[in-house]
Amino acid sequence: MAKVNFTAARVDAHKCAAGRSQSFLWDSDTPGLGLRVTAAGSKAYIFQGKLGGATVRVTIGSPDSWPIETQYRKVDGERREDVRGARQEARRLQTLIDSGIDPREHAAGERAAHEERQAEARRRDATFGEAWEVYVEARKPRWSERHYRDHVQYADEGGRPRKRGDGLTVAGPLATLRPLKLSGFTGERIAAWLESEAAERPTMAALSFRLLRGFIRWAADTPTYRGVIPADAYKARSVKDAVPRVRAKEGDCLQREQLPVWFEAVRDIGNPVIRTYLQALLLTGARREEMAALRWDDVDFQWRSLAIADKVEAGGRVIPLTPYLHFLLLDLKRINDTPPNVRGLETLKRRGETWTPSPWVFASRTSADGKIAEPRIAHKQALAAAGLPHVSLHGLRRSFGTLSEWVECPVGVVAQIQGHKPSAIAEKHYRRRPLDLLRMWHDKIEAWVLGQARIQFRVDDVAVGLRVVV
Repeated sequence: MAKVNFTAARVDAHKCAAGRSQSFLWDSDTPGLGLRVTAAGSKAYIFQGKLGGATVRVTIGSPDSWPIETQYRKVDGERREDVRGARQEARRLQTLIDSGIDPREHAAGERAAHEERQAEARRRDATFGEAWEVYVEARKPRWSERHYRDHVQYADEGGRPRKRGDGLTVAGPLATLRPLKLSGFTGERIAAWLESEAAERPTMAALSFRLLRGFIRWAADTPTYRGVIPADAYKARSVKDAVPRVRAKEGDCLQREQLPVWFEAVRDIGNPVIRTYLQALLLTGARREEMAALRWDDVDFQWRSLAIADKVEAGGRVIPLTPYLHFLLLDLKRINDTPPNVRGLETLKRRGETWTPSPWVFASRTSADGKIAEPRIAHKQALAAAGLPHVSLHGLRRSFGTLSEWVECPVGVVAQIQGHKPSAIAEKHYRRRPLDLLRMWHDKIEAWVLGQARIQFRVDDVAVGLRVVV
């Protein structure tokens, strides 16, 4: 194996021998250092040595990047390495072999250690905003639509034009935590955040803390973020003391004697969608978003049931369709399936649109997603007309749970209809109520409510349909 003293000119002049795929040139100054050139003209410094009787060959790099000798520069009067040379690298590799270390395995170990250090640095530098997005996407398939939207809304940074009305959207309580590194989630930091948010919006701050607590628990079980957030971040005494104690609103619930005037005012609302929607909230105890998201495919008129997209349970829940609500939805279905008049069809044609029945039970022609969006205005007007105190839409859900006690309905039945999680061991493990049992109690609740509202309701004839007599 011929050897020459490497110089820049000799390295540059070395060519691959004719008829061969590659040729080698070896340095006489540094044992094991060679120059490989391929038939295509590609050149690279290599090192070749013996370890345990086997040949070890390592590529050092291109002569364009590696000088023959190490280059130095002066920094503050000291001579420091600037660019390592191929000869010094070859000597380092030979030292490893002399120590019984395979340079290839050593390099692989160094790369792995470097990648691990980089990954750890990324973990430590990860911000809450970045990890939150990963968390929401990972857990979304297991959440209901409402629960998912809560996570998006409460961490939203705001500042965008409102969909309804003037002004910009307001940032959610969790938005201020987005730039914070996960390693900075100490108990003191979370407590300070809670105190700041609770001063202006205690209810939202309390819910935001529960969402944050779920995120921290997820991070502790996820390899990418495990160990980054201090273990006692949300368990510290200062945090527990700062969590707002949210109590149910006083009132915000219809009383038995208020039912006649409430029904009279609501049934006088001109929009059939809104008046049916409000009565449905009171008669089912459903959450406002759950009822608004009801589709006609979720309504089973034959077996009298409604498939509700539950806020908590991703699979939703099925509840009875009571007789009076059955009647109201049949009427709404008739309206929904009736095409517009000739003038209306012509108007749609000029716009390049065609008419189709809405898939939403509580449809809206003006909302962005095609379903009811803001029924509160009509409800407030109905309350004012009836001379009733303010009752929120959630108050109608609260009213259902309260009024059901008048018929001595089992608490577990009401909870199952409303979509509350079981609160006792027996309810969790030993109660599996079928729909017909729920229907028996739900029909009793509706009949009692209608009786208190002085609404006479009866089924005259299956063929004729349902009729309400006041």
